[in-house]
Amino acid sequence: MKPVTVSTDVPQTPEQVYGFLDVMAHHERFTDHYLTDWRYSGPDRGIGSRATVTAALGGSKTDVAIEVVEADAPRRIVERNVSAAGRRLAHGTYTVEPLRTGGSRVSFAYAWERAPLADRLLAPVVRAVMRRANRTVMRRLAAELARHASTAGS
Repeated sequence: MKPVTVSTDVPQTPEQVYGFLDVMAHHERFTDHYLTDWRYSGPDRGIGSRATVTAALGGSKTDVAIEVVEADAPRRIVERNVSAAGRRLAHGTYTVEPLRTGGSRVSFAYAWERAPLADRLLAPVVRAVMRRANRTVMRRLAAELARHASTAGS
């Protein structure tokens, strides 16, 4: 299946964005419209940080194990996602790039390595559902970054 990529531009620096995204618990704030029941393990941030969540998309629910497997501050965080009893394996990659005008472009790419047959047969629908959910994630991330920056500056 082809990956799905979404992005947003924010006024925060790459270091500020990365610092926020590096903390696994912060992800709940901007993904809880479809990822619920967050359970954390491992370190709070960085490689090895983990969460198990319940994903509700496309009319179905499944548990997803998320683990940070790569981190390159302040540019990139890669998470491995395992769900569907191990039949679905994917990577979510956050990329943070500085903008010439200031601020940052934050991109999130979701790429499947292995997917259940139903996902593959319905790939266009699955990709559209993921794109829509992750566009919402990017809007909510921008709002959370603004809220976080204003409270950090207080």
